[in-house]
Amino acid sequence: MAPNRPVPAGSGLRTHEVTNQPLLPVTRDLWAGDVPLREAVAHFGGRGRSLETAAAAYGSAAMVQAAAEARRDPPRLLSWDSGGRRLDEVAYNAGYHHCMETAARAGYAASARDGAPGGQVTHAAHVYLLSQIEPGTCCPLTMTYAAWPALGADPGLAALWQPRLAAADYDPSLRPVAEKSAVTMGMAMTEKQGGSDLRAVTTRAVRDGDHYRLTGHKWFCSAPMSDGFLTLAQAPGGLTCFVVPRWLSGARNGIRLQRLKDKLGNRANASAEIEYEDALAFRLGDEGDGVRRIIEMVHHTRLDTAIAPAGLMRAALVRALWWVRGRSAFQRRLIDQPLMRRVLADIALDCEAALASAMAMARAFDGTGDEDRALARVGVALAKFLNNKRAVPVIAEAMEVLGGMGYIEDTDLPMFYREAPLNGIWEGSGNVICLDVLRTLQRQPLAGEALDHMFDAARGMDRGYDGALERHRARWRSLPGEAEARLFAESLATLMSAAALIPLAPAAVSGGYVATRLAEGRGRIAGAYAGPGLDEAAILARIG
Repeated sequence: MAPNRPVPAGSGLRTHEVTNQPLLPVTRDLWAGDVPLREAVAHFGGRGRSLETAAAAYGSAAMVQAAAEARRDPPRLLSWDSGGRRLDEVAYNAGYHHCMETAARAGYAASARDGAPGGQVTHAAHVYLLSQIEPGTCCPLTMTYAAWPALGADPGLAALWQPRLAAADYDPSLRPVAEKSAVTMGMAMTEKQGGSDLRAVTTRAVRDGDHYRLTGHKWFCSAPMSDGFLTLAQAPGGLTCFVVPRWLSGARNGIRLQRLKDKLGNRANASAEIEYEDALAFRLGDEGDGVRRIIEMVHHTRLDTAIAPAGLMRAALVRALWWVRGRSAFQRRLIDQPLMRRVLADIALDCEAALASAMAMARAFDGTGDEDRALARVGVALAKFLNNKRAVPVIAEAMEVLGGMGYIEDTDLPMFYREAPLNGIWEGSGNVICLDVLRTLQRQPLAGEALDHMFDAARGMDRGYDGALERHRARWRSLPGEAEARLFAESLATLMSAAALIPLAPAAVSGGYVATRLAEGRGRIAGAYAGPGLDEAAILARIG
């Protein structure tokens, strides 16, 4: 990442000259400098040319400045107009809209729906790229991407919504969906009493001719200015999935915004508490089939929550590397100090493994066979689990590299740190994901077979991996009980990451990952392993 503004000869200060303070660049080189991304896109069948163009737009000075503005001036709830009439709107600043428009037009959601090969891999790369610039806007764009397959359960709703969800454009105007060429869609499932237990939903759905009316609440509704929402409610026939449009012809629908959540991170994106007050809704699928219908959206959202932490980790690592290459301590550049190189190379392996495992699952999403679908079902949960468990400590290590400067908002590292836990919570926190892995392997034998085929395809290229796979299979001859689900899922996910890396990355990376993640005798923190270590220069040269 080369500087794109001159370092001033003097500081303009009367008391001292500023030295040994590397300046972060204004723009971000998100493509040419990211060797692992370019290799993964090519290996898994993504569209490199369009992604190179998108990366330039995401990393531009205008986008970086817009992202900072979107976070600096967070969304505001507008409950009433000047005459005391309900508005139930959220006001976003120009920076937020710039980020949304740039990503939508670049193909963040549309690339997965245009029918060209490699759409899911290309989409996943968009998530990875945008996460490095403004992760808050990933949420509404991801839900727009993920809602598309769920709508296929109803031909009428699909005809109305799917082409507009797949449009490479952005239209935030307040109009009914039929009057727009591009729309966004959110999701509102969680209620106060239920959390992940969707069967505990109390929102009621009552028939109104061909449609339904909803009354109840939702405790979390992200992107509340979306054009419509997938939601769950109790109909006479049981828990049912509905599409709730925000606008009707000439009127607002009965969606009341109660307040906006004050969140740890994800500040550019609004998350609201809402109430449905006789809201008009359209049934998606049969009554009583709600969980099965909405799980399609959840499944695709999980792909994004698996790849996003890879982007967050890379962004933090790039800033740390920029710092150590330009700063000296104790008469040596920081990058030339053995312990620093070891720590950075170690966390770089986490970044590469997270990217490889998530992109391998994106390719499975692109597949059309039963085994592809089975692998995607279990594999995306494993990638989401491990990648998000690594994101927080990796970003914390990157902050430490900068010392006190890593704690300063100007570096964006505090923002990435606050963002890091979110994707691990969204669409199933750790325990939910691990139990879901057990259920999937128990109910869908093909999912286990698909994982085994992926693992076996990587055999014979790394002795350490072969031995680790044998040890795993010897230990887990049958599925464990719930209490051991995390240990089992961690083992599976680490093997899956290695199996994705071995045919993709050079031996310095894949062998380094196997030696430090699947072998015995390393510590629990970054850089804590014995022996001569990794080929640190080769690993770090790939980061840019």
